[in-house]
Amino acid sequence: MKIAIFGQYYQNDTRPIIKDIFVYLNHNHVELVIEEAFLKILYAEEILKKEYRTFSTYKDLDSSFDLLISIGGDGTILRAITYVRNTGIPILGINAGRLGFLAKVQKENIELFLQSILNKNYSVSKRTLLSLESNPKNTEIKDINFALNEISVSRKDTTSMITVETYLNGEYLTSYWADGLIISTPTGSTGYSLSCGGPVLTPDVKSLVITPIAPHNLNARPLVIPDKTEIRLKVSGREPQFLVSLDSRIATMDNETVLTIKKTQFKINMVEINDETFLKTLRNKLLWGVDKRN
Repeated sequence: MKIAIFGQYYQNDTRPIIKDIFVYLNHNHVELVIEEAFLKILYAEEILKKEYRTFSTYKDLDSSFDLLISIGGDGTILRAITYVRNTGIPILGINAGRLGFLAKVQKENIELFLQSILNKNYSVSKRTLLSLESNPKNTEIKDINFALNEISVSRKDTTSMITVETYLNGEYLTSYWADGLIISTPTGSTGYSLSCGGPVLTPDVKSLVITPIAPHNLNARPLVIPDKTEIRLKVSGREPQFLVSLDSRIATMDNETVLTIKKTQFKINMVEINDETFLKTLRNKLLWGVDKRN
């Protein structure tokens, strides 16, 4: 088996997790290829001593890889997808962060879940992504113009609201007066959108969510739409520019730039371990069914 490793190092909290992963996989004769910047940190911290092969761009990953393991939190997975892209390589998230809706494997169960991987006792959840095109073109998003969680627009260098003129499949929807607007996938529905009052969608739902951020018109509510919808946005405001974010990546755009958002032609394959379902994650992370009054 050939596995790519991508991660972030969080001082002493991550050290035992990383050691457990590498010891177990090396013991089982797995071929490991590690992201170059991450490996330099592991060498500097003396967590690893053996020489490993590295990858540094998405061009270094191909169909010969069985899996990519992401060590960190959900943010680490969002960075990992920029390497995986349309290769179809499944991603397994090992949670060394905090909440962890995507990075489901907890440090207490690492060996158990890694053995499930080696035994190929897992399924794959195909996750929808969003693509972004701008007119005029913007060089900041030219190479990585897709997002797994959400694409959002927000104000820049001002406390004033922006106006987001919104069209669905060419038909005018409304103009949101707000701090911004979130276009979320089902995967991202448990992230930024949820914190702004959006609904939770299960990963297999063929829908997107439009969620305003602190809208001035209080009757503006989150809207669920089919994922085949093409969304067009035009932003205006008192400042000459606004911000666009694709997951954790941010670009600056000029007012009146036309943004076109739609579903990508490829999906990301997330590894699902049988004992760690989406519904179980919801119960655990959102404390559903827990009554603290008792």
